[in-house]
Amino acid sequence: MRELVIPDFATVSLSDMKKVKLMNRIDTKFVTTEPVLTELLRLAAGEYMAQEIDGKIILPYFTRYFDTADCEMYHRHLHGKMPRKKIRIREYVASETKFLEVKRKSNKGRTDKKRIPADNLSDEECAAFILAKADYAADSLLPQIENRFNRLTLVNRDMTERLTIDMGLRFHNTVTGIDCDLSGLVIIELKRDGKAASPVSDILLRLRIQPSGFSKYCMGMALTNPNVKSNLFKPRLRRFRKMLSGLSGN
Repeated sequence: MRELVIPDFATVSLSDMKKVKLMNRIDTKFVTTEPVLTELLRLAAGEYMAQEIDGKIILPYFTRYFDTADCEMYHRHLHGKMPRKKIRIREYVASETKFLEVKRKSNKGRTDKKRIPADNLSDEECAAFILAKADYAADSLLPQIENRFNRLTLVNRDMTERLTIDMGLRFHNTVTGIDCDLSGLVIIELKRDGKAASPVSDILLRLRIQPSGFSKYCMGMALTNPNVKSNLFKPRLRRFRKMLSGLSGN
């Protein structure tokens, strides 16, 4: 990942960040590049605070995703079927903490996430949680793909929206052994109160950063597993490759 210029943001603690209650939440993802992100951060510095943990505002993450042998969850997402689920282990590398998480998107498009600490989780506890929250038997699942990235989390001063900014994204497919490096791309997710004005919306518009779906699990699978169907994702993948090729040409 190239050196990123980070402005001097005011900071907010993790405990204060947990106070941000987005009851009428709208989630929107955007994809851009690191040079554009540098300008976005410069414009946003006066309106946002950065989450700080142990003196750091950019933190490493590791994720392992699970699916059935025939990648049922991936294919449901590919074809836009609802409800759909993701099952993963999310590790906060700096603090060495892990969570087993189930994300579920309902027929109404609402996303719900359930998680439990996974550091000392027994196989029986893990299986019970997955069955209760995802309706899958644990022995029907296997690890499919892993990713690593670095995250910067911002919150506006009114504490009505949260912005996660993921950089340095890399994939390793545990089934095929194929790796893929998307460093240079930036995935932004805006989580805001539907009734509140969003300072970053005007900045995104000014920088011509358009909303764009980006599932790390699905994009990673499409890029590293030639055995799964990915035709419906190809226009999006071509656009991301074009963005990366533009960086290499600089």
